[in-house]
Amino acid sequence: MMKAVERQPKAAVLGAPTFWGHLVDSERMLAPLMIAPAILYIVALVGFPFLLAIYYSLSDATIGNLSLNFVGLRNFIAVLEDPVFRQSLKNTIIFTLVSQVLVLVLAKILALALLKDFRGKWLARFLILLPWTAPIALGTIGWMWMLDSIFSPIDWMLRQVGLLGAPGAILGTASNLYWLGIPSLAMTSVILVHTWRMLPLATVILLAGLTAIPQEILDAVEVDGAGFWRRLFQIMIPMLIPIISIAALFGVIFTFTDMVIVYVLTQGGPVHSTQVLASWAFFKGIEAGDLAQGAAIALFLFPLMACMAIFMLRLARRTEVT
Repeated sequence: MMKAVERQPKAAVLGAPTFWGHLVDSERMLAPLMIAPAILYIVALVGFPFLLAIYYSLSDATIGNLSLNFVGLRNFIAVLEDPVFRQSLKNTIIFTLVSQVLVLVLAKILALALLKDFRGKWLARFLILLPWTAPIALGTIGWMWMLDSIFSPIDWMLRQVGLLGAPGAILGTASNLYWLGIPSLAMTSVILVHTWRMLPLATVILLAGLTAIPQEILDAVEVDGAGFWRRLFQIMIPMLIPIISIAALFGVIFTFTDMVIVYVLTQGGPVHSTQVLASWAFFKGIEAGDLAQGAAIALFLFPLMACMAIFMLRLARRTEVT
């Protein structure tokens, strides 16, 4: 009896495969099925608004009139002739480059520090991650108080150490710096607040990359007599180039498309000195009601971010291959 059962084919024992069983077993069918929800999500969240922005930018759409008459490239020509747009583009590039350099340098320092074991490490990690978990609008409101022209605690500390408000002080004899009222200080404030916000994400990414470096390699170079700086610049940083590229790519995308800090802190002022493309597109398209020009301004973000993404991904890919 047992031999008769053993002679039966497996299909007879397990039963004929159903449609869903065949679908699950087929890699050709299963892979598109699993990735389809993500594709639909991206199309709904990004693709449709992007096509709508292109459609608006080629029309004369306003908030009060949605007739959508085709005007060609008139909106793009008007945007390029706008001095505020050119100032916003310049501010966006400066804002992005300076903040990302600060973020990557500080994130590297914090990631190296968090690799070590010390008392209170969990508290340090919590405090570092806090700016990323807290709502950015609330955090920026807190910075507005810290940068206040009268009650700023930063100015108070500078006065206490003699850097401000005293004869011969490095930062001047005035009692306050007026962080958000002077163009250069306003841009500095926006960059520092954005660096504070983006630092936790970059730290986590670089910390994950550092923990992925094989300990055998670090032990081998240490046995060979390599010091800290040699290990850092000849071993760690070259091996972390793909991770650093990903962190920089995320930072650039977030920075180019962010307007919360500028909107809450300075509203683009004083005299558009902190205006960026994202905030100017909002002011022009939503607050001023010119949807067509607002969409045209926003579309200038696309080629800049696309070029940056291609460069970063190619750099990461080339480093992984070599």
